[in-house]
Amino acid sequence: MELRAGQVAVVTGAASGIGLAMARRFAAEGLKVVLADVEPAALEKAADGLRAEGADAHACVVDVGVREQVLELAESAYDTYGAVHVLCNNAGVGSGAEGRMWEHEPNDWKWAFEVNVWGVFNGVQAFLPRMIKSGQPGHVVNTSSGDGGIAPLPTASVYAVTKAAVVTMTESLYAHLRAEHARVGASVLFPGPHMLRTGLWESHRNRPDRYAKERPRRTPYRSLDQWETAMRAAGKEVAFTPVEEVADFVVAGIRADRFWLLPESGHSDAQIRARARSMLDRTNPSYLESFILD
Repeated sequence: MELRAGQVAVVTGAASGIGLAMARRFAAEGLKVVLADVEPAALEKAADGLRAEGADAHACVVDVGVREQVLELAESAYDTYGAVHVLCNNAGVGSGAEGRMWEHEPNDWKWAFEVNVWGVFNGVQAFLPRMIKSGQPGHVVNTSSGDGGIAPLPTASVYAVTKAAVVTMTESLYAHLRAEHARVGASVLFPGPHMLRTGLWESHRNRPDRYAKERPRRTPYRSLDQWETAMRAAGKEVAFTPVEEVADFVVAGIRADRFWLLPESGHSDAQIRARARSMLDRTNPSYLESFILD
């Protein structure tokens, strides 16, 4: 689709990181933007910042895991602007799970699935019927991750499982849209190709009481800065991709109607080939061996 001034983009997880970068990039194209996030103060700061830059921005506090709130988000977007042309289901959380899978707390899985999987599904059901019915060109971008979307990082397995689900959901959505001859496209986003400075590392700050930890953590939560410091101490430099580059990549992908928003990366390509080769050869997943812990 062509992105034009006056169109409307909805972005979840828009108070910071990738979400805010996408909202700002859409605004730079002249789109009106609806920002949704679970953090009221950060959301209002983000919306005010966009308005100060000349954007037409509308903010809604939303927990995407709560279906009723996503339906209310859609009503608010349509009441405010009368249409939605771009939907970015971007909100996501890390689970905070520790140890082996059989040691995980069920609440870690419930919370991650509610946001990362149900949040995307809720967005699809809240917005797609009206986007399709309008007959106007549109596009949906669902945020996945190389962790799970390509191959799992076993030390973050809960997150990986949810992001693998997002890929399959978006593939199915693409097929359904094509079967309906809809003028709405679909893409799955793999932010990168390097690490990103986002609030995902501090997801626990927004963990709802209904999914509270059932026992104290064995180790404190580690921030991105702490993780980066530890990696450098181990002699490993970490490369970062600016979130603005991710937003540029998304805009280019929407314009090209590209399904796989997967930046070029030798590492990712090697993982994809190794996983596909393991499946085709019916061999054990040796591509995971570098992550297997003693």
